[in-house]
Amino acid sequence: IRDRKLFMDKNTITGLVLIAILLVGFSFLSRPSKEQLEAQQRYYDSIALVQQREEALKAKADAALANEKDVETVDSTSLFFNARQGTDSLITIQNDVAELTLSTKGGSIFSAVLKEYMEQDKKTPVTLFTGNDVSMNFLFYNKKETIQTKDYYFTTVNRTDSTVTMRLSADSASYIDFKYALHPNTYLVDFSIDAKGMADKLAASNNYVDIEWAQRARQIEKGYVYENRLSELTYKMLGNGTDYLSANKDDEKEVPERLDWIAFKNQFFSSVLIADQDFDKASLVSTPLKEGSGYMKNYTADMTTFFDPTGKQATNMQFYFGPNHFKTLLASNDLSLSQKDLELEDLVYLGWPIIRWINRWFTIPLFDWLSGWGLSMGIVLLLMTIIVKALVYPATHKSYMSSAKMRVLKPYINEINAKYPKKEDALKKQQETMALYSKYGVSPMGGCLPMLIQMPVFMALFFFVPNAIELRQQSFLWAPDMSTYDDIIHWSTTIPLLGNHLSLFCLLFSITNILNTMYTMKQQDTGQQQMPGMKLMMYIMPVMFIFIFNGYSSGLNYYYFISGLIGILTMVFLRKTTDEKKLLAQLEANKEKKKQKNGGKAGGGLMAKLEALQKEQERLQQERMNKGKK
Repeated sequence: IRDRKLFMDKNTITGLVLIAILLVGFSFLSRPSKEQLEAQQRYYDSIALVQQREEALKAKADAALANEKDVETVDSTSLFFNARQGTDSLITIQNDVAELTLSTKGGSIFSAVLKEYMEQDKKTPVTLFTGNDVSMNFLFYNKKETIQTKDYYFTTVNRTDSTVTMRLSADSASYIDFKYALHPNTYLVDFSIDAKGMADKLAASNNYVDIEWAQRARQIEKGYVYENRLSELTYKMLGNGTDYLSANKDDEKEVPERLDWIAFKNQFFSSVLIADQDFDKASLVSTPLKEGSGYMKNYTADMTTFFDPTGKQATNMQFYFGPNHFKTLLASNDLSLSQKDLELEDLVYLGWPIIRWINRWFTIPLFDWLSGWGLSMGIVLLLMTIIVKALVYPATHKSYMSSAKMRVLKPYINEINAKYPKKEDALKKQQETMALYSKYGVSPMGGCLPMLIQMPVFMALFFFVPNAIELRQQSFLWAPDMSTYDDIIHWSTTIPLLGNHLSLFCLLFSITNILNTMYTMKQQDTGQQQMPGMKLMMYIMPVMFIFIFNGYSSGLNYYYFISGLIGILTMVFLRKTTDEKKLLAQLEANKEKKKQKNGGKAGGGLMAKLEALQKEQERLQQERMNKGKK
């Protein structure tokens, strides 16, 4: 009996274990896949979005009709009942540079094509958006209903090659007109909303119209990562500067300020909606899309603007569908319907304030002047680099001479190093070194200020080149497009940080940077001991540039390569033309003059003050050590 119980216990345990294994295996095999989980989440999200949409729409209608009294209606049908049915037709207006297609369903712009810029195939004109990539909905209100223009069919009246009026009719005497007019040879479109005979049909107390605008920004350029970094939802605040949502993550913002315009921006092209009577209560959203989808961002903007339901005053707006070209945007400001300075040129990001000033008043005029010669963009960048290097040459020369003076004093510095070999004598060694420099009138910091003066000029081109649409699809040497990377070597897999290619101009830039670092470190060998970590970092950074700049435009890497190469040649030239024996003799003569000037005492000025300060620090340190011993 005991054996049977033991046998039964073993069977029970075995059965329970098998059941547990089956349950675990079944739950593992029957769990939904990643794709199913994502699909389920999208389903729940879509339900939530619909609910949010209905709640927001109800809130808009309640707010619009809060002060509205009962309105008599002709009958029980919808105001634009007859416009609910119709045929969706496409109407085209155009000028020499742009072609816009409008849809009678909703009376909105269906597609925008830029004739003077080509897609990556270099055969077809750039299409900013088309079809379901864009939507624009206007919301009007009366006591009975919320009228959403996206649900109605408009009719076409007064059409020419560059103008068209889209009409939403309640009857023959009551309608809302959407008027579009393309300016000649520009990318600017005048857009107005004009109500006729609608005073007793729309909410008279509602003096605004709600606008819902959305666009899925296409990937137009070759490199997703680089274009994504420069694609941002940007907006201009009334009487103030511009701001933007994050380019790298989901971002949304409720903007309390009134706005002049809102832009859905790609790297080189933008769709801009401009308000003559300002935008208010703007809600902006930017959502990055996955690489490989063919799109960069989902942009949405909900806002309100002025609307007169009596029809006494039209609602005036403008669209800009065109390139982010500085002078084109600057010229478009002059076509503004209002007296405001739209500052559309801010869509071309030229850097921080002082750098932006350098780019606007120096870099761009110089670039345009050189481009006017009909040269290739590679030669233009080369000439620009040479001119910039020539302008900062005095500062470079001063920085080099400061290092050269310290270098010719190296034998004296070596004697001081031999005199104080112990670590505890570091302060004495530093003090005596500073005293030596003071005697000869040499400042260790003499080369820093000239280098700082050069930095804004070099940084200016860092911001200008990636935003220069003139480089787009311009070839030079092996690079077919100087606005994107030159991947002469590429592979199928993706390496973290590096990607799936290697840019040759980036590699050349890094190599010249390493050589420049080696040469500079050699020139700065003044006998003073340097931190090993700092020296190592000076060599690691040029290698890191391969990973940092590999996805940047070949034009920018080419500029840095040329700049580094000219920098090496400049150092070689200065080294060859500097007689270090004469320089040392000059320093010896300066030392004697200073000695005589100071009454037989060497040194003076800033270096003497630093020496005195070091002596005082040494005295205080010695006092603390004596107290510690006691």
